Amino acid sequence: MTELAELADHLDATDPLAHVRDRFLLPEGVIYLDGNSLGPLPAAVPPVLEDVVHRQWGTDLIRSWNDNDWWESPLRVGDAVGSLIGAAPGQVVAGDSTSVQLFTALSAACELRPDRSLLVTDPEHFPTDRYLADSVARLHGREVRRVAPADLPEFLASHGDRVAVISYSPVDFRTGELHDVIALTSAAHEVGALVLWDLCHAAGAMPVHLDEWEVDFAVGCGYKFLSGGPGAPAFLYAAARHHDSWRTPLHGWTGHAEPFGLHADYAPAAGIARARIGTPPILSLLALEAALTAFDGVDLTQVRAKSLSLTDLFLRCAESLLVPEGFDPITPSNPDVRASQVSLRHPHAYGLVQALAAEGVIADMRAPDVLRFGVNALYTTHEDVLAACTRLHRTTTTGAYDPTPNRPGAVT
Repeated sequence: MTELAELADHLDATDPLAHVRDRFLLPEGVIYLDGNSLGPLPAAVPPVLEDVVHRQWGTDLIRSWNDNDWWESPLRVGDAVGSLIGAAPGQVVAGDSTSVQLFTALSAACELRPDRSLLVTDPEHFPTDRYLADSVARLHGREVRRVAPADLPEFLASHGDRVAVISYSPVDFRTGELHDVIALTSAAHEVGALVLWDLCHAAGAMPVHLDEWEVDFAVGCGYKFLSGGPGAPAFLYAAARHHDSWRTPLHGWTGHAEPFGLHADYAPAAGIARARIGTPPILSLLALEAALTAFDGVDLTQVRAKSLSLTDLFLRCAESLLVPEGFDPITPSNPDVRASQVSLRHPHAYGLVQALAAEGVIADMRAPDVLRFGVNALYTTHEDVLAACTRLHRTTTTGAYDPTPNRPGAVT
């Protein structure tokens, strides 16, 4: 323990991102390791929302669509997100939910490959990704094949000429395993398929280079590593090379070429703007825009380096303190394939997470038996990691938790 404590102190003392922690309003006495599910409140958000509510809405009223540039906010915030995911301006729009953006991207990809019958997704993908793949396939007369990323090259060798689109995430949301975006994208393109990446667990947590990697489509949420707030708008990336030919499935009025012309028939706006659907959710969009300023001056390569340092320390602590107590780390030890979380299996995962929360450590669990600890290099410290492992060890060895499984319907 002394050696681990000294290491944590040294790593925090030499952390080039230590100052960024002050950009978040973290509760006193709480170790927050659930930012991979809901990011904490950035300090820049409350004053912006105060202004939006009282001045822009309260005083300027409907004039704010022009005077405060509300109308352009989906594209403006989209470009701000784009700067974090390697997308040149004009290729990202923010608004709606991740599920809606997934539906839009998957449908558009199927339309671009009308003569191909297969839609490929990961059998371990987050449920909404799998559900929407099934929905889009049903609506477009396609067939879903569930293929693990590791098995994709072999699958494409036999069925590649039938694949319209591949829908994966760079990060396994349960284990934190990191998949090879470049290799999988290249493999899909070699057989003429398109690729959609779900960046919910990647955007803001590591360098992403969508343009450089020649990704076709990408989506992601605004409330995890981007800390845009509960239910924050999601984003959609569509590569510029597809802008002349892609068709979106939901023709809302704000995606029209002349939305205030009130024409009888739909004519799509140019470029990414056609992915706009309904009236933008201004309060949440501007909260997300303010939250993104936490990344000002931040080098994402440093974010990635610190994230790996944090998860490496967590795995070392787990090996020393938790494995002897029956925990099984399922996050890769190899840093090249590890994202920004550590996941541990334990049969009493739910009860342990609840007990930890009572001890001031907030993490989460995923059914049936996985404890997840998310780290965000912008505010998580190595001391946080050591303290979390120490408290989990104490809780387990003293039996100070309820082993009863989680009740149906409870948020975990």
